[in-house]
Amino acid sequence: MTFRSLRGHNVSAAVAERGARNADVASTGVRFSSGDKLRVLARRSCALACFLLAGFTQSAPLHAQAAQDEIVAVPNRPTFATTAETVQRGVLEIEYGLDAADGHQNMNGLLKFGLFKNLELRLANNPFERDNGVAGLSDSGAGFKFKIFPQKDARPTFSILYTASLPTATAGLGTGATGHSVQLLLSKDLDKHHIDLNEGVQFVGRPGVGGYDRNYFSSFSYAHPIKGKWGWTGEVAGFSWTNATTPASMVVLGAVTYSPSPRLVLDSGAYVTVYGNLPRIVGFAGFTYAISDLYHPRAARRSAKN
Repeated sequence: MTFRSLRGHNVSAAVAERGARNADVASTGVRFSSGDKLRVLARRSCALACFLLAGFTQSAPLHAQAAQDEIVAVPNRPTFATTAETVQRGVLEIEYGLDAADGHQNMNGLLKFGLFKNLELRLANNPFERDNGVAGLSDSGAGFKFKIFPQKDARPTFSILYTASLPTATAGLGTGATGHSVQLLLSKDLDKHHIDLNEGVQFVGRPGVGGYDRNYFSSFSYAHPIKGKWGWTGEVAGFSWTNATTPASMVVLGAVTYSPSPRLVLDSGAYVTVYGNLPRIVGFAGFTYAISDLYHPRAARRSAKN
């Protein structure tokens, strides 16, 4: 808007100045020959062409810069699935939420940073968890998401996600050993329809005896706008059998989302356990917020004002 206003002001000033010059010429009674008129017209035409060319060449970079300056959140919430899209380069983004069920409550968080265009660093932690009256910290996770290629035509976005599970839990709320997981992530936008598909393997550490138990994870989620800034998402997800104390599980999830700005997405919903050792019904609410572009802090402040 600023550039357009300045450009409009300059055009008005040029027209007024040209009118003033014509008025001065008319008042002096100066007459031009046909050749003089052609030369004046040619000079003015060249000046106008140069002016328009300058306007176009200056406006294009400004519009391109404005598009680059806008920060848009890339939520992983509220589904179990992880989107294949990465946060923008230089952007620091946070996700936090609360889960509540009979005998289970937790606060879960995820910090993400776009180190490069296709590489996202991730740090996950639950600062509070309560299971059957026992409260404390849970395990943490650290890893990265690498986008192999973006979606193009019929091809979906394809990424790989690696996470190391770190035994930071207290009061026996974690596994007590380091673990690893690798997932293949596919995401696709079809008009207003968005689909995420995840397939992965998880190696759960065995405390004391060493080695790993293994399970497999699958999820399919679908999202669609409702109206305005509202949307909804649904998902089916599950883990295979891990060991004698952790059987296979499957959940069905539904949630609504609201985005008051491109940088902030709120969510709320619930998931129902079809089978497994998870609570029968779990309600949740949370948010995703793109904090700032650390590589371009001034652009981030301009985006925050919009």
